[in-house]
Amino acid sequence: MEKAMRDILPLFQRIEAVEEENQRRVLESFRRHKVSDAHFQGTTGYGYDDFGRETLEAVYADVFGAESALVRPQIMSGTHAITLALFGVLRPDDELLYITGRPYDTLEGVIGLRPGGDGSLADFGITCRVIELEDGKIDIARVNQAITSQTKMVAIQRSRGYACRPSLSINHIKEAIKAIKDDHPHVCLFIDNCYGEFVEDREPTHVGADLVAGSLIKNPGAGLVPSGGYLVGRKKWVDKAAERLSAPGLGKEVGPTGDALKPMFQGLFLAPHTTAEALKGAVFASRILEEVGLLAEPKWNDPRTDLVQSIIFHDRERMIAFCQAIQATSPVNAHVLPVPSPMPGYDDEVIMASGTFVQGSSIELTADGPLRPPYMAFVQGGLTFIHVKLAVMNALKVLMEKQLV
Repeated sequence: MEKAMRDILPLFQRIEAVEEENQRRVLESFRRHKVSDAHFQGTTGYGYDDFGRETLEAVYADVFGAESALVRPQIMSGTHAITLALFGVLRPDDELLYITGRPYDTLEGVIGLRPGGDGSLADFGITCRVIELEDGKIDIARVNQAITSQTKMVAIQRSRGYACRPSLSINHIKEAIKAIKDDHPHVCLFIDNCYGEFVEDREPTHVGADLVAGSLIKNPGAGLVPSGGYLVGRKKWVDKAAERLSAPGLGKEVGPTGDALKPMFQGLFLAPHTTAEALKGAVFASRILEEVGLLAEPKWNDPRTDLVQSIIFHDRERMIAFCQAIQATSPVNAHVLPVPSPMPGYDDEVIMASGTFVQGSSIELTADGPLRPPYMAFVQGGLTFIHVKLAVMNALKVLMEKQLV
């Protein structure tokens, strides 16, 4: 382990340099918008004239380099935030073009790529085509050829999700956006930003994305936010998503915040640091598991563009044992044994180690994945590097004791 720590220290310095740049941007925005304790007082009922909510959304827009933002505790998940974007922008006879392969499992029912999503885009006559990545990159030439006058939205999933594919860098997303917009300025370029916030020193909206969505129980909430999601981008697209969250004609003007504002402000402020801690944990996990012959993607010394660290076990028993050991080293429900189970939105059984303070929070340490070949667990999050280190070392110890590595 000592050699592994020596190897990864230079990478920690790079992570901390990005953290510093992101923290500077967030701090400057808080100061620019004169955030005060008065902004932490939420509203009830309709939520009219909620100046704390309006200031929070102005800060989000500023930090993400966008015209407008929608940041609400009523958004239940990343999937919900993405659904607001899709249903806000798309209309019957429009086409959605996913250019990073099939999207995350829970979105397939939303779009209508598989049965089970009553009220999907397909039910409203909105079609979807999928273009696979080429050698881990967006096939820009093929995408440009595929876009027609019917194509209203082009969607990019930044993270790998539950797939054997790399996550995408901001530079590559920038290249794709420019090439597509040059040829097809009419399309709305949408980015699923889940797991990617504050990993690099820019966000997709800084490089031309029209609309971006994510979850507050991932990176931007820093483990403090109990629920919520965000959308940032061009005002006309954010406004359309807001009308789907509330009702046509009401948009962003309604939505009570109760006692949600303080943790949402504080979570955003801490997000660059918490994300950096989780990234250090992912680098450590990749490096130490490589020593026992497990295949980790990305490699420990690869550039990082999201939080997700995948571990390929090629064996059902090993994957289950690893996830159970992560659960056993959690601060919450360490005594609970996770087992593969059916979950809404997934075709396969899923095992989920998630001993977190916020249910399902993946900025906190989790390890999960669908039980299907090549039996890949996805490790993400960690409020502190030390917790990730302790949990991964315990999981490695369990695998060794069971003679699984």
